[in-house]
Parts: sequence; structure tokens; C-alpha cells
Amino acid sequence: MISTLLVANRGEIACRIFRTGADLGIRTVAIHSDADEGALHTRVADTAVRLPGAAPAETYLRGDLIVKAALAAGADAVHPGYGFLSENADFARAVRDAGLVWIGPPPEAIEAMASKTRAKELMGLAPLDAQDVTAADLPVLVKAAAGGGGRGMRVVRDLAELPGALEDARAEAASAFGDGEVFVEPYLENGRHVEVQVLADTHGTVWTLGTRDCSLQRRHQKVIEEAPAPGLPPALTEQLYALAERATRAVSYEGAGTVEFLVADGRAHFLEMNTRLQVEHPVTEAVFGVDLVAEQIRVAEGHALPAEQPAPRGHAVEARLYAEDPARGWAPQTGTLHRFTVPAGVRLDTGCADGDTIGVHYDPMLAKVIAYAPTRTEAVRRLAGALERTALHGPVTNRDLLVRSLRHPEFTEARMDTGFYDRHLTALTEPAPDPYAPLAAALADAHGRSRFGGWRNVPSGPQVKRYETAGEEHEAAYRHTRTGPAADGVRVVHAGPDLVVLEVDGMRRKFEIARYGDRVHVNATALTALPRFPDPTAEHAPGSLLAPMPGTVVRLAEGLTEGAEVKAGQPLIWLEAMKMEHRITAPTDGTLTALPAAVGRQVEMGTLLAVVESK
Repeated sequence: MISTLLVANRGEIACRIFRTGADLGIRTVAIHSDADEGALHTRVADTAVRLPGAAPAETYLRGDLIVKAALAAGADAVHPGYGFLSENADFARAVRDAGLVWIGPPPEAIEAMASKTRAKELMGLAPLDAQDVTAADLPVLVKAAAGGGGRGMRVVRDLAELPGALEDARAEAASAFGDGEVFVEPYLENGRHVEVQVLADTHGTVWTLGTRDCSLQRRHQKVIEEAPAPGLPPALTEQLYALAERATRAVSYEGAGTVEFLVADGRAHFLEMNTRLQVEHPVTEAVFGVDLVAEQIRVAEGHALPAEQPAPRGHAVEARLYAEDPARGWAPQTGTLHRFTVPAGVRLDTGCADGDTIGVHYDPMLAKVIAYAPTRTEAVRRLAGALERTALHGPVTNRDLLVRSLRHPEFTEARMDTGFYDRHLTALTEPAPDPYAPLAAALADAHGRSRFGGWRNVPSGPQVKRYETAGEEHEAAYRHTRTGPAADGVRVVHAGPDLVVLEVDGMRRKFEIARYGDRVHVNATALTALPRFPDPTAEHAPGSLLAPMPGTVVRLAEGLTEGAEVKAGQPLIWLEAMKMEHRITAPTDGTLTALPAAVGRQVEMGTLLAVVESK
């Protein structure tokens, strides 16, 4: 019987596992890097153990240190969560060799399936040899053999791009998983990403707990998931179940896992088996009424699953909230999360709380929000409404994109596929700030200033404040009068520091205001207050390449020096942020006249990396 459980992970998944541990009466142990010293998962666990360092390779990827931490804390079991070492067979063996219970599949099953190349061979398939790829094979997908989550993946549509894609994918995979092995497979355009949740015990019982659709993806990483996958023909669903069970039994699997497929032209194409819990597991839990983490623990303790698995009911949809800017290449964002509040009626799985700092070292996912309802239509509507009313004050996030995606006709009518964002991203990220948000911000800021000297008994010009949002500048003008502030075209019903009420065309609207330095949040619109007189020193020379996010310079193009001739689109600098690599390319044909970037240098967003002088 497990009494003390260490979670070899961080953030949202650690908090989620601790919640089940507490429900079962199990003491919990967190591990943390120096960067995570005050993180939520360290605060909710009964005990927290420090792993000195900040980067994953120094901490959450150090299996030896984690085993020592478990023993020092008196744990008798280790749960790996997902990511990091969750699919590392050597780590699983090290846990078992230390006399601890491993809450996951046997190391042999991990070895058989964690490498996607071996998994395909086990299922009677074979990846392409990168050396043999021809134009007839295009497009192809380069994938990391040892991990997932979109890391170490590159789509190649031109043979000339294949060597660079292989190099980039290897580097990113090595950074994220400690293993740079990659492989190549055909890339099926516009298919649906469908997966089957499996759960197996040590007594020969295998459950196939329904399907999930995970087609809405960015950078091959899932953004919105749902269960069950809508609109699948019954015969195809049964085929998916049969293939999933076949993969599970082929490796004598134990615990929770996921078998993933690409569904195209009415056929199922095996992708991989993830030998761990998936990020999207809550939608299956909602539909089947099970706690998959609790079931993992029971299986690890040797209990048998009931012969008859639970029946599904209703529909569930999950959205992943990321600190990233979809309109700017999904660039990760950092900073202080001042406020994060989700309305009641939905499930929130998060590793963040008010006041936390979103840093550069880890994945930018803030939380998962899950809605359940009797029907798909109701679940989608509930989730979109909850996200729309969520208070998110801090870094730029993908929240607006999620709301628009959930309300897009292709999604509401279940016609989506993996090319959804390729087709619709521009429209979905079109700026749509509330036109009255700047005025509300200005009125809130002016609260109390008119009491002495602000109002005059003679006509005067309006007070004008400038704000920036979504890259656009807006002006707000108002006047102080005997009866209070006034503005053209609206009636100011109330103007306080935290709440402004305006009447527009007879309709009364409320605006909640929160201020953090020059950043102002007005309902769901984030504004930046601009100075009255712009700083002339803020300008950069034409051709300046600025860091699009905080990160570390990890590579420079071979032979890149000042004075070098470069071509438009040529990769020059590789920046690593939040476990992803981002290429900085030449904006035009020209000459590199400055190169402040250096390998190993940590930079803030907006830091000058290079200057390319156009020919």
C-alpha cells in the first residue's frame, strides 16, 4: 500500500496528481528547481525537495537526483506525470531498483513504445529513411523518437529544407528529452488526430476508454481536445479500439496510456503509443466518471480492474491556456501573472496562481480548462463562455484565440482537422479590442483628480490619454464637468478606480479595471498606457533583428560574422525559450553589419540580436 508519493514533475500535472493523492490519504512530495522554488506545486505538496539548478537538464531530467530526493523524503512510490522523464525506461528501472513503486508501465513496455520508430515496427510499420526521401514522398514530418508535445517536429515540403529540419529537430529533441534521435514519416494533410485512452492492470484486463479528438493543434502540439471524438462511424471507432488494445497487449502494458492515430479518408493510421498519462486525460475522466490517476495508483498497488469497464456519458471539451502570442508566431510570453480567476461550472487544472512569475525555462502552458455537459453543443458553449469571462491579468495569452476557435463554424459543426490553424489563424487573431476600453481606462485613471482644480467654469479642451493594444494605438478623450466626467457619444454613469459604467446607445455596459504599472486590464482587453512624449532613443536602425521573446541564444549560423552577406529568409540565430527553439531569419538580402548575439547569451524580449543592412 502506497503511503507517500513523489511526483517527478512540476506545474499543473504535479498539482493534479497531488489532488488525487490527498483524496486517497497519501502524503505527497514535490521536487523543484531554483526557478520553481515558490511555484504552486511546491506549496500544495506536503513536502518539497530542492534540486539545485534552473534548466530542465539540471533538475527535472536528472533521474539520479530525483530518486535520491524520493528516498530522502521517505517516499515509497514515484509518479512521473508527463513530459520530462515520464517515458524514460532507465528512470523507471532506477526507481524500481531503489525499492520504490513505479506508477507507470514496465520499463520494457516503455522501451518498446517510447521510441516511435520501434513502436511503428512493432505495429508492422516502418518509418522512412531520411536518406531515401524523394520529392514523391513530400510532404514529410520529422519527429523526435523519444518525446512528444510538438517538440522536435518539423514539416518539410521542399527537399532542400530537409537537412535543416533534421538538424533543428535533433537539437530541440535533445534539449527537451535528452535524446536527439529523430525519424521521418509521411505527413498527411488535413487529417484528424484521434486517440484512444487505454488502462490495463497486471491481471490481463484492458480497458479502452473511448476516443478523443485532438485535431486543433499549433506546432503539432494540441490546443483543444474533446471526448468522444465527434462524427466517427461506428465501424471506424471499433477499429480504433481493436488497434489500441492490440498495441497495449503487444507490450504487456500496465497503467494508463494513449494510442494515437491520424484519421484520413475514413481510415486509421497508427502514429504512436504514449506510455504515460496525457495532458488531455480530464476529458476522458469527465465522460467516463473515473479518476485515471487514482486508477494508476491502484494498478501499481496490484489491484485488478473490474472486468466490465464504465460506460461513457455526455461530452467534455478541454482548452489549453498558454502564455503565448498566436499572432506573432506563437511566441512564448513571460512576466507576472497578476490575476487568474475562472468562473464556476468548469474544471481548472493549473500550476499557477495570482502573483506567480511565468519564466523562460519551461512550457508556457498556464492551465487547462475543461467543460462537461450532456451534449457536445452545450459543452462547447459552456467552455467558450467560461474562457470569455476568465480574468487573466499578466502576459499575453491565447485565451481570445481559444474562444474564437470554439465558436468557429468548422469547430461547432465538427468539421475540423489538423490544418485548422493553417487556414484560419490570421482571421482568428485579427485584433478586436473593445472600442470603449481606452475610455474606460482613462476615466478610471482620472478618478478623484477633478475634485480640486480639474473642473473649470470656462470651456476647455478635452483630456486625452493614449493607449496601445494588439499593436495599435488608441486615444481616449473626456472632459471634467460640474456633474462629473463626460465623453462624446456616451453617458458616463459611474467612473471609479476599479469600475466604470457607460451607457452606449441606451445600453448600459460595465468595465472592470485593474492596473499594474503602465499595463491596464479592462474586462478582457489589455492596454498599455503610452507616455505623452515618446522616447526618441527607443528607435532601432532599419534591419534590426530583435528578440521576439526572452530566451537564450543557442546557435548561430555557421560562419556568421559581421560583414557576412545574407539572403532573405536565411536562418541566422536560434533562440531557445520555454523548451522550444525559435529561428531568427534575415528580413532581406543584405550585409550583416552588427551581431551582438552570442551563443549562451540570455536576452530579454526586444534585445537587439543583429542588424542586416539591405542591399
